[in-house]
Amino acid sequence: MMVATGFTAAATGAGTAETTGAGDVTVNVKRHAKRGSTVEITGEATRSGGKPVTVKVNGRPLETTRSDDDGDFRVNWRPPRAGVYRVKAILGDDLAKSRPDKVNVYRPAQASYYGPGLYGNGTACGGSLTPSRVGVAHRTLPCGTKLTLRHHGRSVKVRVIDRGPFSGNREYDLTAATKAKLGFGSTGTVLTTR
Repeated sequence: MMVATGFTAAATGAGTAETTGAGDVTVNVKRHAKRGSTVEITGEATRSGGKPVTVKVNGRPLETTRSDDDGDFRVNWRPPRAGVYRVKAILGDDLAKSRPDKVNVYRPAQASYYGPGLYGNGTACGGSLTPSRVGVAHRTLPCGTKLTLRHHGRSVKVRVIDRGPFSGNREYDLTAATKAKLGFGSTGTVLTTR
């Protein structure tokens, strides 16, 4: 189950259950959301209608609710910041735990792209800049930092490979390969999990 929040969302694979025989529990959350939007977390506790279900986000309890007679449950959550969050459901007093499902929560950031004229040069984080290298330049995030970028329904996982941009109010410089994967122009707004 998914609910859109004014943002194109891709379906998730439902987190399947780790079971102890007393019932199974699954959790579902949409894959992509914007910071500040309401994210609906749904799931099912089979053979366990009416039992309490605790929903956890990144290991911390978010809310305890009761499943309905069919075992379905629903919790709303408003992510406080961008990032990658793991959502899990626990049935009763540890009768069953769902496998975690993941949601990428984004914030907008100004970006540009770079590369032509610099190919063959070394990057601040090691290696050479090539037209096929996927990554971003950022002024302060540590080299190797992983993040997901999203633009017009396309997503790409990248690492910080270089320093920049050094002009304007832009936060990220995208390599040509990153730009192509996102269908990004030369400057504009991307969504980022960092």
